[in-house]
Amino acid sequence: MGYAFTIPLFKYIGNCRTGSYVHYPTISTDMLARVAERREAHNNPGFIARNPVLSCFKLVYYRLFAYLYGIMGARNKVIMVNSSWTENHILDIWKCPQKTSIVYPPCDTSGFLKLPLHDGSLHQHTIVSVAQFRPEKDHQLQIRAFNKLLKNYSDDPYRNLRLILVGSCRNREDMERVDELRELCERFNIRANVEFKLNVSFDELKKHLSEATIGLHTMWNEHFGIGVVECMAAGTIILAHNSGGPKKDIVVRYNGQPTGFLATDVDEYANAMATILLMKKADRLKIRENARESVKRFSEEVFEREFLIATELLFR
Repeated sequence: MGYAFTIPLFKYIGNCRTGSYVHYPTISTDMLARVAERREAHNNPGFIARNPVLSCFKLVYYRLFAYLYGIMGARNKVIMVNSSWTENHILDIWKCPQKTSIVYPPCDTSGFLKLPLHDGSLHQHTIVSVAQFRPEKDHQLQIRAFNKLLKNYSDDPYRNLRLILVGSCRNREDMERVDELRELCERFNIRANVEFKLNVSFDELKKHLSEATIGLHTMWNEHFGIGVVECMAAGTIILAHNSGGPKKDIVVRYNGQPTGFLATDVDEYANAMATILLMKKADRLKIRENARESVKRFSEEVFEREFLIATELLFR
């Protein structure tokens, strides 16, 4: 949103010590690479990606913006970032390693940690996704992977598997996106296996997560992933995208043991879901308990301590 461009104003005109807590860089090296390689994405429309002239102009603009963004950010005395992914991009653009530290965002998981760890029969297994219906959340990947799972494992027990998509819709475009996802389910003939739960209450969200075996996440290069943390706290076995914060900070080994699974494409997601569903209950329980223990790293108490340590320089 360009807030970094106000830093020199406060530092030089207001004579203030300035610090930033960056959750998502306004521009990143991934964005530059996507334009340079002319890859279509939600923030690089197809009409630009397919046009070499427009791509060239956009790349020049992005590089200029990144250069100025780096100058602005470097004026800080203290720089905090919310994940290893964000840290890598801020270091690439702001180039201030001595000022930069990771402070994970506070995740209030108390309501989820109280949920019992259910693990029913195969007939009762559900896969739950919790995400706004925005294009970058890539719900299509979830549906395609679920369809692949049902096709690969067509035994009777799997016919009762359900994919529950829980999320909010901000506007008409999001509602149209949900309609497109429903149509995709119809084309795959899996509409009876997929449920859409829109704008649900917190109690209903907890109910779906408490009954789920797998928590599903498919956003590429999510900067952190609070939703991933919440799924782990609720006791699901998380299956997250093998990128960004989930890969580098959240779904990592803890106490030498796994905390979940990572995947990238349709085949990997389908195979990982099958692996989780075919595991013994005791093995699933070990992962779920370890994942729950691991989310203490993202508690409000840890955030408060690390935030105070990082900002101490501002008050000396």
